[in-house]
Amino acid sequence: MRILVDENIPRMTVQALIDLGHDVRDVRGTPDQAVPDEELWRIAQREQRLLITTDKGFAGRRHRDHAGILIVRLRRPSRTKIHDRVLQGLQRIEAEEWPNTMVIMRDRVVSVWRGCPRPS
Repeated sequence: MRILVDENIPRMTVQALIDLGHDVRDVRGTPDQAVPDEELWRIAQREQRLLITTDKGFAGRRHRDHAGILIVRLRRPSRTKIHDRVLQGLQRIEAEEWPNTMVIMRDRVVSVWRGCPRPS
């Protein structure tokens, strides 16, 4: 799966995703680090990548066409907790079901929104 990770996702998560065989683009350490949310969104759209972030602002984009959005929102986030929730979130949805799906992983609750399917 093609994935774009925001800089707030731990490096160990990026490595785990790569080890699982995903094509992962990490903005950290690139000219795209710290770009505004709208630019990060454009990158995800242009490259057709599932966006993984802790930024709740992306929830408002769930009604747009997209390759998938996974948001981790924890009360007391740590690298390990974020890492665990990202991997759990990816396991909940099959790769082919991610387009136009948004998942918010909280401490104990998981919310899933499914948009209109893309035409084949």
